[in-house]
Amino acid sequence: MLKKITTVASVVLLSALTACGSGGGGSTGSSTPGGTTTMGFAQVGAESGWRTANTKSIQDEAKAAGIDLKFSDAQQKQENQIKAIRSYIQQKVSVIAFSPVVETGWDTVLLEAKRANIPVILTDRSIDSDDTSLYKTFLGSDFVEEGRKAGDWLVANASGPTNVVELQGTTGAAPANDRKKGFEEKIASKPDIKVVASQTGDFTRSGGKQVMEAFLKSQPKIDVVYAHNDDMGLGAIEAIKAAGKVPGKDIKIITVDAVKDGMQALANGEINYIVECNPLLGKQLMDLAKKVVAGEQVPERVVTEEGTFTQEQAKAVLPQRQY
Repeated sequence: MLKKITTVASVVLLSALTACGSGGGGSTGSSTPGGTTTMGFAQVGAESGWRTANTKSIQDEAKAAGIDLKFSDAQQKQENQIKAIRSYIQQKVSVIAFSPVVETGWDTVLLEAKRANIPVILTDRSIDSDDTSLYKTFLGSDFVEEGRKAGDWLVANASGPTNVVELQGTTGAAPANDRKKGFEEKIASKPDIKVVASQTGDFTRSGGKQVMEAFLKSQPKIDVVYAHNDDMGLGAIEAIKAAGKVPGKDIKIITVDAVKDGMQALANGEINYIVECNPLLGKQLMDLAKKVVAGEQVPERVVTEEGTFTQEQAKAVLPQRQY
């Protein structure tokens, strides 16, 4: 159904959204009496290899930058993140950063931080709010563009009717919403490509395996799996093998992230295409944190270009892969 893969593309977006107007007006946090900047960071969880690498990057770069990091793991629950943010407000940290579990429901707690004069930085994922003054910057990927790149590859390589099953990320999460949107936008140009089933695997390997097992039973013909991250794609590989099929040949697989396990599967020919999303955001986050605490202006949008991978390129970079 598909031609030989030729390219892998990715874009990670660094975006900093600041309140409009001149002459200041934006409140900033402050360092501790000893001069140390304190950051409260509320992480989504540890649902994937990408997230583990992201957490390590943040912890390592905070130490390197001399920032006192107070870290919490929300275990993929919004209520845990809100509780952590309120705790950071009570502790009067210099700056709060977090990667939102879902896009909505943040206005109340972020208004509390704003009233306490503590700046907030969004990392990896954005929020859906009309009040952009609730946060100083947003550091993260262009998830819509990632979905578009996955769709572009499929459109370029599909020949004839192609049935796609989609393993979505966490329901309501920005990457799940946007990667789906971008993918659908591109495949709309080719009516022969149809998404015949779509369900959340919650960004986990076990979730991807479980959902793929159900798809294999309910769908008579599956040509392609589009997984919103590598871990779900790796879970799908397990299910495909258990069903007596060959991943990468009988069923083509497209994923997003390019973590080491995913890249190995690409090198092995079990995944056909990966759109990279770099988790190593720690240094950029610490640089932004120091600037917003100091009351400095930050750029509205900075785009970071990332690598693209063929199967052979994956083999070449794996020995030096950091995540």
